[in-house]
Amino acid sequence: MGFFENGAVRIHYLEAGSGFPLLLIAGGGLNSTIDGIIGAYPPFNAMAEFKAEHRCVAFDLRNAPPGKSTGPLEIDRPWDSHTDDQLALMDHLGIDKFMVLGFCIGGPLIWNLLKRAPDRVVAGVLVQPSGSRPEMRDLFYQNNIKGWAPQLIAQRPDLTMEQAEKFLTKMYRNDPDFVFTVTRDFVRNCHTPVLVLPDDVPAHPYDVAMETAMLAPNAEVSLFPWKEPKERIPLAVRQIRSFLRAHRPGAV
Repeated sequence: MGFFENGAVRIHYLEAGSGFPLLLIAGGGLNSTIDGIIGAYPPFNAMAEFKAEHRCVAFDLRNAPPGKSTGPLEIDRPWDSHTDDQLALMDHLGIDKFMVLGFCIGGPLIWNLLKRAPDRVVAGVLVQPSGSRPEMRDLFYQNNIKGWAPQLIAQRPDLTMEQAEKFLTKMYRNDPDFVFTVTRDFVRNCHTPVLVLPDDVPAHPYDVAMETAMLAPNAEVSLFPWKEPKERIPLAVRQIRSFLRAHRPGAV
């Protein structure tokens, strides 16, 4: 566990295990932290499950109030600012190529990594990914203006609610469609292998997850539902493990 500083940004991260690098992105939206990866949020502890075969790297998302990562609110580039942090962290750790597994907000962030660094991301696993429901376009803005912004402003006297509102508007209101970070055409032309484990709750729409799986030419999809009954979760984890093994560089 340590901190990485990149200009005005300070990222708290955790490493465990050895093997081909695997970046882990916790769920919880803009409250995404390491605790979400090691068991507090997802249906399984991703660090524990994959550290035997991978050099796992988890981190607190910049400005997640429950976490320890801090930095400016880049109002004009909210998604890209987080992707900057992830790529800079991997650079700091001396990691060039890596795989990535993300829950919830990790879905849009993985697509943005695939757009920004297609030569570095070997494969992606999108677990219960976030997406925009046509009938609930403002869901993420409303959730975060209530469940993220006030907590952040209380911790950071240098930030204002007006700044947080502008940040969330750019992130979730200016283009409130699909997966927020990329277009359907991008997914259609993205040849990086991806494995999608859909969910079906307001913030994790089944239809959007399945649309990405149908569009991406090298996509795979899990059984559904895979979290219920809970006895199915180990089967889903085995599928993830097999997918990661199959797409590691040098795999036969």
